[in-house]
Amino acid sequence: MLPSAATATEIPGNFTHRVGPNETLWSIGKRYGVPYQQIMRANGLVDASQLSMGRVLVIPGPQVQAPGPLPRIPLSPNGRWHYIVIHHSATPTGNARVFDRSHRRRGFTQGLGYHFLIDNGSAGRRDGQIEIGARWTRQQVGAHCNAGGMNYHGIGICLVGDFTRRQPTSAQMDSLVALVDELRRYYRIPPDHIIRHRDVSGKRTACPGNDFPWAELRRRLAQRAAL
Repeated sequence: MLPSAATATEIPGNFTHRVGPNETLWSIGKRYGVPYQQIMRANGLVDASQLSMGRVLVIPGPQVQAPGPLPRIPLSPNGRWHYIVIHHSATPTGNARVFDRSHRRRGFTQGLGYHFLIDNGSAGRRDGQIEIGARWTRQQVGAHCNAGGMNYHGIGICLVGDFTRRQPTSAQMDSLVALVDELRRYYRIPPDHIIRHRDVSGKRTACPGNDFPWAELRRRLAQRAAL
């Protein structure tokens, strides 16, 4: 989590961060998964010594992947995470900003309820692009499953699409496999704790849809685990 003296809030397309004691541009960049040079450019800084405690920095966002199967995922030691929960948006289009606005209208004061969103090529995002939510960079609980303690102990990953009608794209599945593999290795999450939303005890939902290729995901993760 962020130091008690530091705060981060979301603004459209970016995050802001108030510099806490002993923080550097490098450490702030590591926290958000953003090269410190990008933070300097976004804030008009030409010298790292211009950084002072209490200064509010714009953190360029949304935190999205560069070309390739996986962006740099910020990973922080945290004993909270015991599950990974897979969702679909149940909408044909969207991106993190769209769902952030929707979740705020529903009363989610911290915005986007998922920790990660995997795009399908709509709403100005690349197919398979991974957007990293503020809840993840701040290591906050989710707002994606209010049963079984999953908001508190589950990493929420949502794929854009309605998988009651069609399957995810190949690019989405490639990104999902890579992301889940990265997270489960770092947090030592066992295979049976990688679940669909519908698998959570006490939750009556079809999410992520009957067309979601669950067997394929499990097979591909098992292949990676064997390497």
